Amino acid sequence: MLHPFSILRSVKSWLALKADLAKARQSEFDISIFHEFAPPPAGGGHQFMRALWVELEKRGFRVQGNSISPTTRACLFNSFNFDEARLKAFHRPDCRMVHRVDGPIGVYRGFDDGTDNRIAAINRKFADATIFQSPYSLRKHRELGLEFKSPVVIPNAPDPAIFSAVGRIPLDPGRKTRLISVSWSDNINKGAPVYQWLDEHLDWSRFEYTFIGRSPVTFKNIKMIAPVASADLAHELRQHDIYITASKNDPCSNSLLEALACGLPALYLNSGGHPEITGGAGLAFDIPETIPELLKRTIASYSSLQASIQIPSISAIAERYLEVMGLGAQNGKSKE
Repeated sequence: MLHPFSILRSVKSWLALKADLAKARQSEFDISIFHEFAPPPAGGGHQFMRALWVELEKRGFRVQGNSISPTTRACLFNSFNFDEARLKAFHRPDCRMVHRVDGPIGVYRGFDDGTDNRIAAINRKFADATIFQSPYSLRKHRELGLEFKSPVVIPNAPDPAIFSAVGRIPLDPGRKTRLISVSWSDNINKGAPVYQWLDEHLDWSRFEYTFIGRSPVTFKNIKMIAPVASADLAHELRQHDIYITASKNDPCSNSLLEALACGLPALYLNSGGHPEITGGAGLAFDIPETIPELLKRTIASYSSLQASIQIPSISAIAERYLEVMGLGAQNGKSKE
């Protein structure tokens, strides 16, 4: 039997949803984004969704969150990070539904709690098209036997107003080389064993190392900084020389993209979408023992690696999203 307080909460939620539905019928928007944003500092997915929202509005599109108006022509819903019941209540057959998917979550987290099957079920129920963030992500879902509606691959992109190489420090052989890693999660698959090995084995007469975010291990030599807002993170990245990421099965690391955007060549674990993102702007490793030699090679070829940095602009990525939404080559506030 349901507790009276549970019943009361359900009634309040239903009344609030009913009021939101009535309010939506009186509004006019072009694009809806269903995503539960976390306040900053937060993970890369939230940063990308904010950057995309801003770029769509720059193009004149009227963007609404977690609601669909009578004029809304396309709805982008993110993975499982939204209220599915709310999306069902607002869903209209004439509004194009686009599902943004990452993961597979079970591979990324290191355990399967059914989330990937839930995402696939949401896709079957609502989606007209699906956006994956990397070829790795699409390929890995198919290996698990999970198929999605009309899949395309569109990578993420950082906000250029925040993450850029303008004002970054140059590599200076007269000082210690500055290394940096970033992780918003303390999941062991984010690379803690590799960072711990580096903490114990790097030549600290030659290197300084900063870790920003959360880690399940305590470092002796690596400087640890708690998660910071995006502007502060970009500033820190520009004060360093080389980015290192050891996350496993990461489909499209926003932290890696942000570091590259700030002009840092990268050393990356040969896993997930890292090779696709980095291209010729970094070097891959499979075990931490090879990193000291890779650091020497990175420093020796620093200029050429830095010149090879190529990441998509948020403008180009927004254009591709609009194409999938059926709104390509259109301006906002146009009526069909």
